[in-house]
Amino acid sequence: MSKEKQFVKEITPQSEDFSRWYIDVIKKADLMSYSPVRGCIVFKPDGYEIWENIQRELDARFKETGHRNAYFPLFIPESFFQKEKEHVEGFNPELPWVTEAGGEKLEERLAIRPTSETMIGHMYSEWIQSYRDLPLLINQWANVVRWEKRTQPFLRTSEFLWQEGHTAHEDEEDARRETMQMLEVYRDFVESFLAIPVIAGRKTPSEKFAGAVDTFSIEAMMKDGKAVQAGTSHYMGTNFAEAFDIKYLDRENQLRYAHTTSWGVSTRLIGALIMVHGDDRGLALPPKVAPTQVVMIPIGPPKTREQVVERANELYALLKAAGIRVKVDDRPDQSPGWKFNEYEMRGVPVRLELGPRDMENGQAVLVSRITGEKRTVPQDRLLEEVRKLLDETQHQMYEKARQFMNDHLGSADDLDSLKAFLEEKRGFVLAGWCGSEACEAQVKDETGASSRNIPFSPGEQKNTCLVCGEAAKHTVIFGRAY
Repeated sequence: MSKEKQFVKEITPQSEDFSRWYIDVIKKADLMSYSPVRGCIVFKPDGYEIWENIQRELDARFKETGHRNAYFPLFIPESFFQKEKEHVEGFNPELPWVTEAGGEKLEERLAIRPTSETMIGHMYSEWIQSYRDLPLLINQWANVVRWEKRTQPFLRTSEFLWQEGHTAHEDEEDARRETMQMLEVYRDFVESFLAIPVIAGRKTPSEKFAGAVDTFSIEAMMKDGKAVQAGTSHYMGTNFAEAFDIKYLDRENQLRYAHTTSWGVSTRLIGALIMVHGDDRGLALPPKVAPTQVVMIPIGPPKTREQVVERANELYALLKAAGIRVKVDDRPDQSPGWKFNEYEMRGVPVRLELGPRDMENGQAVLVSRITGEKRTVPQDRLLEEVRKLLDETQHQMYEKARQFMNDHLGSADDLDSLKAFLEEKRGFVLAGWCGSEACEAQVKDETGASSRNIPFSPGEQKNTCLVCGEAAKHTVIFGRAY
């Protein structure tokens, strides 16, 4: 059997081994390859194109809210990290250092950036002089390095791609408004563009970003019930401004520290996409983010082939001109059935079949990747019907994922019921928490579940702590996470 023929074959079922299923899917769908560097992956075109679509959409949303892109150095002097102690302690275990360059030992070690707060803080201290310079709203698209002990493609790699927004403001009110605005940008993007439902809320103090006053997150549930933190937004207060001397003359000519924020999402969104929507047939990609939205497959005997392919190319040009991401697969050496399986496995949302009988009747057949439904549509209304099916598919995928999350959202009054839910049903558990780090740590030690966030809209309020039984200060979402 040829290498190409082997490409479409059985994928480990999710119910048998979810981790194995995940690796099978990303390799068979040709999204990435392992690199010779430990913990680093190579994005193949289909995988990178998903990131490009994410990047394009988010970048437009950032610019609509007044942010501009800049770029900062990859290397950060060690002394910068010493200025904000809590920040460096949070990242120290993951930092790779450059100690030698050009054959000479460096006077000061350089970290390969794990995040850019320190470098950007240094530059902001030079750029910001007066309240007229504020707010300063900057975003960077970049790669970062965190030397992870355990890695998993897209979800946790030693080098990954992301965006990091960094802003400076006159006061706490404006900075907090920015923090919440960007969290809402993320929530709307992930739900409406990636069709992934999320729970928005505030992180507990032990889970917040190192150096932040408050961290807010959106949490997504994978099909194995585990959480992926899909985006974070941080209010830094004046912590970084004081560390990096970001001062400005206010409207009364008084020198004050700026209030700063940072916020980011990364290529782990690709991992979340795969694990929220994928099934035992492979990838299932929402139309808005799919590299190919429609695949056209001409079918029929060789004697009609030329005529069918010619019409397929005409319809391809029609869809492409309308902005649909479409491709024609007219390879004669693969059967239509093999192609159907291949593009299902690759997650293409809509398949268009065109054969001799369709030509006679002036029609085409549309097939949904999600429902398997076949629709026979007139060729003269093809564009309208394709758009309609893509819109329906996007909506169906979000609703299906939302239903899964609702079905796997539990409630617990004590540690035993939380353990039982995680073992029997898997998912997220709503529980009361007294605010003690010791109780929070005990949940993690005994169940492997961490606090995901304190949701803005928990649905119900819990009155007692699930560990100690004291009055609950917060209602928290707990879950095992990637």
